[in-house]
Amino acid sequence: MSAARAGPARLAALALLTCSLWPARADNASQEYYTALINVTVQEPGRGGPLTFRIDRGRYGLDSPKAEVRGQVLAPLPIHGVADHLGCDPQTRFFVPPNIKQWIALLQRGNCTFKEKISRAALHNAVAVVIYNNKSKEEPVTMTHPGTGDIIAVMITELRGKDILSYLEKNISVQMTIAVGTRMPPKNFSRGSLVFVSISFIVLMIISSAWLIFYFIQKIRYTNARDRNQRRLGDAAKKAISKLTTRTVKKGDKETDPDFDHCAVCIESYKQNDVVRILPCKHVFHKSCVDPWLSEHCTCPMCKLNILKALGIVPNLPCTDNVAFDMERLTRTQAVNRRSALGDLTSDNSLGLEPLRTSGISPLPQDGELTPRTGEINIAVTKEWFIIASFGLLSALTLCYMIIRATASLNANEVEWF
Repeated sequence: MSAARAGPARLAALALLTCSLWPARADNASQEYYTALINVTVQEPGRGGPLTFRIDRGRYGLDSPKAEVRGQVLAPLPIHGVADHLGCDPQTRFFVPPNIKQWIALLQRGNCTFKEKISRAALHNAVAVVIYNNKSKEEPVTMTHPGTGDIIAVMITELRGKDILSYLEKNISVQMTIAVGTRMPPKNFSRGSLVFVSISFIVLMIISSAWLIFYFIQKIRYTNARDRNQRRLGDAAKKAISKLTTRTVKKGDKETDPDFDHCAVCIESYKQNDVVRILPCKHVFHKSCVDPWLSEHCTCPMCKLNILKALGIVPNLPCTDNVAFDMERLTRTQAVNRRSALGDLTSDNSLGLEPLRTSGISPLPQDGELTPRTGEINIAVTKEWFIIASFGLLSALTLCYMIIRATASLNANEVEWF
């Protein structure tokens, strides 16, 4: 029973640990953000006109002014002959032509914080910074860069960023216009939602654990009650056996006649000096053969007469035919045994036994007391373990779904510092 309670307890602790260790940035994921609509114009020599394309999946930084801006796109100059796409090095420089009044820095995400990249571009008088992602399959995130002033910061996908960079590396002029897009409300599944789901999950675990505890308590109570009844019925069977008539077979008795029925238990004929037991139904058996049978079954091996009922010790108690006083079979055959016992007693006119006193034996429960009470659970061990395993599996799946859902939501609406 302790093992059954330990599984739900461990899962509940895991859910609490998940909530307590979830990064604080999950709170920021619930904040709103603005999309950026970006138009790019490429003045490629040899073409009949400018090439224009649009970037729809840009996203303004959390601390960026939400405003429109236009300018020429510039990338950092190489440092010691090595291309600088990140803008994290203190030696990062930009070549700004004299005729350019407003320009936009194009940088790649990574290696340092967004604040460092944006601040370094702002020192060179950039009006905006466009940072493209460093993972091709990842959408833009909401950047966090407090303290960068009025410079506009936007993130775009890696694919679009490298497209623009390819033109700049060929010394092709690229103009960019950034406009404010749609205000996106905070995602519903934030840290608060995660905590709510976790609490609901823990409540479910507590209720289920309480049900399992109640189940096993009822099971133990039922088993103890059945064992007590079996002990009482065993005592009653011994009492009944002691009241039965025994006789030693002598020479000339009818039992020694070759035509007399053999003992139905051992299938042997009666011999002189054999001790026999005579049941209330007048059937005769070897005492050594029938006594173990009566202790286990309390019925006549031939006619199934209930000796407890016939002797008046337990008038209303049916006996089983296989296992002594089996509770399940007792419940199913109760009504049938009542009718058959009535027929046995009324048809056998030779029985004139008076009810025997049962002093010294504690009173036995009646039929209703032997039947499991309403609400008590009586299923096989395999079914018990099936219920426990199903509960554990359902709990684990629920917890996994909760974590996966939260992770996916936070990734889709993530606030990043670098």
